[in-house]
Amino acid sequence: MTENEKSQNKKKYCGEVAYIYAYDLAYDMKRRPVEYILSQPAKDYFIEPSKRSPRQMFFHRPQVVEFPDRTKQLPDGQMVSVKRTVKLFNIGAISIAVRVPFCVSSLDELVAYHDLKFADGTLERDIHDMAEAVRHDLEPHCIRPVPAITQAEAYTVFCFTALPQISGDKSLSAEQWLKANRQHVAALLTEEEEAANLSEQEMAESTQLYLSYYNSDLVVVDWGSAMVIGQAAATDDVLHIMELANVQLVELAAYDRILDDSLQLSYRDIAQMQFHSSRDVRKRLREIQIDLSRLSDELSNITKFFGDWHLAQIHSCLASRFHLSDWHRTIDEKLHTLGNLYQILQQDRSNFMMLVLEVTIVLLFVIDLVLLFFS
Repeated sequence: MTENEKSQNKKKYCGEVAYIYAYDLAYDMKRRPVEYILSQPAKDYFIEPSKRSPRQMFFHRPQVVEFPDRTKQLPDGQMVSVKRTVKLFNIGAISIAVRVPFCVSSLDELVAYHDLKFADGTLERDIHDMAEAVRHDLEPHCIRPVPAITQAEAYTVFCFTALPQISGDKSLSAEQWLKANRQHVAALLTEEEEAANLSEQEMAESTQLYLSYYNSDLVVVDWGSAMVIGQAAATDDVLHIMELANVQLVELAAYDRILDDSLQLSYRDIAQMQFHSSRDVRKRLREIQIDLSRLSDELSNITKFFGDWHLAQIHSCLASRFHLSDWHRTIDEKLHTLGNLYQILQQDRSNFMMLVLEVTIVLLFVIDLVLLFFS
């Protein structure tokens, strides 16, 4: 056996690291399919259920573009093949997924993959440039596109194709393996180089949300990263659900910023409002309220997947980690505040009109008395 073969045999953890980046692209998208993105053909994404599910299923189908693999050099001289895909969502958002293969002897070695660097630069810089190129290419399809790409919502997923063997021919189940390696898994998910420094509480917190369908598969979900163990076909669907949740998060954050700006502007306009400008303020408040309510509904529509209970459970875990319900509640409260401002202005307008009507009636009565007196 050669030295290279011996070295490869020591590498017991093999798989891919999937880097997911979600970007807010525009206020909305025009309702027509995009044929090409950066000269590559776009197609609808399909989920192939790999587990028990009913016959009738519904999934939102974003458009996806697969780009040719690129060979990159890691700082240690190793050459890796990098896979890139772009998914376009009709709510004005894109998700860029990058997959980088790995083969290491321990989980601790994977901590460095959180902040992946190539010999010619960082992965984050490459993806930001790619996102900017996609934004420029899709500008004709966008409604009120952003002037430039802002900070991405990033999520890192460590995908393992198989579990390592223990002594003899006996294999651990996925749950047993997690319990036996909880400290190192928690260190990997929290990006801690020294696993021994983690407390029992942090280990439990980082690894408490996990799901296992078969003995050989496992999904562990944390705030900034996740771990997936299973066959490649099933892993693709899990990664898609993670992309959906990540897109939800970046869009909710974008809506929250829009609402903050709108509320500040509304408070200022109301404080400085003159009668002749009240109609414009009411109109703008009404438009903002309607538009954001519609966008909130469309954001919920992209995560409608009925039929695959396992994927739905994964999304539920991600929603809990990302605090999506808290984001929705915050946005609903701000929309409610905008609605109250609109109602206040409407009430003020109604009161003013009633006052004008009453004054007009009094004036007409006085004029009538004057005319009677002089007649």
